[in-house]
Amino acid sequence: MKTMFSQNIGLLGKVMDLHLERQNVVMSNLANQDVPAFKARSLDFEKELQSALNIDDRGKMTRTSSGHMPTAFNAAGFEGNLEMGWKPRVVQGLDSVDMDKEMAVMAKNTLMYNALTDITKKNFEGLQKVIIDGGK
Repeated sequence: MKTMFSQNIGLLGKVMDLHLERQNVVMSNLANQDVPAFKARSLDFEKELQSALNIDDRGKMTRTSSGHMPTAFNAAGFEGNLEMGWKPRVVQGLDSVDMDKEMAVMAKNTLMYNALTDITKKNFEGLQKVIIDGGK
């Protein structure tokens, strides 16, 4: 079905949702850092996203034959994996949440989210320009 939005708008929305979910997981880790026996959680989705988009680690398209087209990405069928089984190195008297690591993950995640919002904004600005200039 033809729409006015390109397929990457759905992909951008899904990836932004996953970054928001990761931010919530990191904030939960930081909020529970003083809770005894709390184990830090992480949300990793980059490898699964590359696999769902049929992209290898180098960012190039992977195909079984040069004549094959890549499959279309379905944003509705993709989700990140919440890692709860991470086993940190336990040192007697120290918590399992590493505040420096969590803050670094939060900073990187914020940068990625902001970059995605800029890309989304540019997509909508381009669509707005087409609508405004198309009426002239």
